Amino acid sequence: MSPLSPVPFEEEPEGAAEPASELNFGEYLGIARRHWKLAAVCCLLGLAGAAVHYAITPKAFQATATIQIERRNLTPLGNGGQNPWLENYWNMEFYPTQYELLQSRGLAERVVKSLDLMEDPAFNPGAAARKDGGRGPTAEDDDAVLGSLAEQVRGGLSVAPVRSTQLVQLAYTAASPEFAAKAANAFSEAFIDMGVEDRYATAGKASTFLGTQIETLKKEVQDKETQLQAFSRRTDIVTLDPATNVILKRLEVLNGSLMEAKRVRIEKEAKYHETITGPKENVADSLSGGMVTELRKEVLNLQRDYDTKLKTYKPDFPEMVTLKAEIEKSQQHINDVVKELTEKARNAAAASYQTALRQEQSLDGELTTLKGQAIDQNSAAVGFTNLKVEIQTRRDLLNELMHKQSETEVAVRLQDTRQSNIRIIDKALVPGGPFRPSLRQDVTYGLLLGLLAGLGLAVLIELMDRTVKSPEEVERRLGLPPLAVIHDVTEMGKAYGYAGGYGYGYGYGEPGAGDKPRPVRPARSAAEKRGDRKERKERKRAAAAAGAPQIELVPHERPRTLISEAYRSLRTGLLLSSARELKTVAVTSAMAGEGKTATAVNLAIVLAQLGRQVLIVDCDLRKPRLHQVLRVSNRHGLVNQLTATGEEAIFPTEVPNLWITPSGPIPPNPSELLSSDRMRDWLRTMRSRFDFVVLDTPPALAVTDATIVGLLVDGVVLTLRSGKVTREEARLCRDRLRQAGVKILGAVLNRYRSLQTGLGKRYKYYEAYGAEESEPKAGSAA
Repeated sequence: MSPLSPVPFEEEPEGAAEPASELNFGEYLGIARRHWKLAAVCCLLGLAGAAVHYAITPKAFQATATIQIERRNLTPLGNGGQNPWLENYWNMEFYPTQYELLQSRGLAERVVKSLDLMEDPAFNPGAAARKDGGRGPTAEDDDAVLGSLAEQVRGGLSVAPVRSTQLVQLAYTAASPEFAAKAANAFSEAFIDMGVEDRYATAGKASTFLGTQIETLKKEVQDKETQLQAFSRRTDIVTLDPATNVILKRLEVLNGSLMEAKRVRIEKEAKYHETITGPKENVADSLSGGMVTELRKEVLNLQRDYDTKLKTYKPDFPEMVTLKAEIEKSQQHINDVVKELTEKARNAAAASYQTALRQEQSLDGELTTLKGQAIDQNSAAVGFTNLKVEIQTRRDLLNELMHKQSETEVAVRLQDTRQSNIRIIDKALVPGGPFRPSLRQDVTYGLLLGLLAGLGLAVLIELMDRTVKSPEEVERRLGLPPLAVIHDVTEMGKAYGYAGGYGYGYGYGEPGAGDKPRPVRPARSAAEKRGDRKERKERKRAAAAAGAPQIELVPHERPRTLISEAYRSLRTGLLLSSARELKTVAVTSAMAGEGKTATAVNLAIVLAQLGRQVLIVDCDLRKPRLHQVLRVSNRHGLVNQLTATGEEAIFPTEVPNLWITPSGPIPPNPSELLSSDRMRDWLRTMRSRFDFVVLDTPPALAVTDATIVGLLVDGVVLTLRSGKVTREEARLCRDRLRQAGVKILGAVLNRYRSLQTGLGKRYKYYEAYGAEESEPKAGSAA
């Protein structure tokens, strides 16, 4: 097998790495927690805007009057006997029309006149000149001012129907509380007056119209009655009653006679055909009174006698000859009788049939003549009937109009009582306080708008942020199982007193009272804040010289910390992630600075804490760092093993059961060394000597070394730094490894800021849960 032949691994389902990118509720909640300061600032800005709005908005007062609007007839003439429910159904636009009338300019003009606003200098400046005796506005100017004031007055009115009732609330808003109440009541009263005037004005017009129509109908009825009399004399039609019409009675009798004649003719015809087509013997028997039957019996007796004697005598015997002649004579007689009787029956039937046929034809001709007379009479009767119907229709309409005229005249006489379908339920009262601005409403709207703006900006920031930040994103966007989540050391330090960071030798203080670690890290300089790598390396060497434990040795130095527990979760996830035995694991990342070395070291430590022999190998032949973390010499290492220039480079560490093979001198050809047969043979040997072999490799997107090493091991762990590596970089790294045939066991999310996503509480629970137990010694099994 070639050194670069891929290790067989389980195939990932196609498309599993490209799930939907929609945010779920949990992610929205995490966004809100991460950007709560932005939301708070926006809320404060919203409150400030609300305060400014409240301060500069003029005060306005609102008074409300309540009226009831009942349905009324569609017209002054009533509903014509219709069902009131149907009237309401077909008049669905009644209430919307009333609401529009309440806000009409005509009603507003009535209010202006009722409140005498034309003479109020506060509304009409020209009224002051008129009072001072000066030249006031003309009538045309008054109309213009009236229209302008009407628009101004109706601008303060709002109409609000009360749901599922006949009640309507008229709310008027004005700068003066007294004027607001007066205007609301004025609108209510003006609307009632307008309805009363309109209703009774319509009733008066209807009464006049009805009188004109009644006179016209009376004249038309008289003209039609005259026409009916003239038509009756011309056509000799007195009545169209069937009981007294002679022609109709004659038609009825004649039609019955014709039906009887047809029946008789059919019977005679049937008998006649029977004499023609039926057996002659039957006809003869029925006419002879049994004589033919007796003759046939005699012939049968003679034939029987002949047959009897034929047994004794020969046919030519004289007695037999005589008997035979007698039989033939009798048979001939029978035939003659049958023929004669049949002929008589046929002639009698034919005569009877012809008589019945002539009777039928005679009745049919008479009936046809009588029908013609009836048709002529019906033609004249149509005109007679039409005239009678027209007269009756006009009489009915005349009676109805006379009845409606009586009702309308009564309604006109009731005008002075001012009956209306509208009435005031509650008059408007002078408001005790301003309607707007409302401090509570402005504060609520300011907070709400500020909160929405803050959340919107937070979501926008998150959508623009293309980095991987949570284990849910690792699983949903990359399709990789999150093996462990390593929380941000800086965040943990703020919450629990840690002082540290990734990859640069940050340490913990010595345990104090109550086993609570205290920070010993000096204050960061300005050069460190600008990312001065040299300053951080010096700090690391100073911390190591002072004996402070490094972040990469957390499971060994501080096995009871939360981060140590996270690495134990990584160990458990790895041991359960593969169906086959897992002995060699490579650790890589997409880009530099994601914490792959810390992940490799701490993974090796927690594996060694199981009591197994573990070897950690520094395969980063370009920028090795494992020897600094585990405090061993780098003069002799993996490079020497692969070039066969030195002895075995396996060194013990301060961690029990953990051994290290450093990188050794930096070679000119790292990729060629890692892909050589010697590397594969050496790794096979280490696999047989150690229970676990952990390999620290360079970033996969920077060089190909991680891909080469990934083909030689049982699986690769991908380290992703939360909030730094982008989704595109993580996907590219994943795809590059998979295309080469490397099995990715899962991902470790590094520097995860759990306290901002609500997970800090559960880790505080863990800290409290383990506080009662004694501190285990370094190197003990997890």
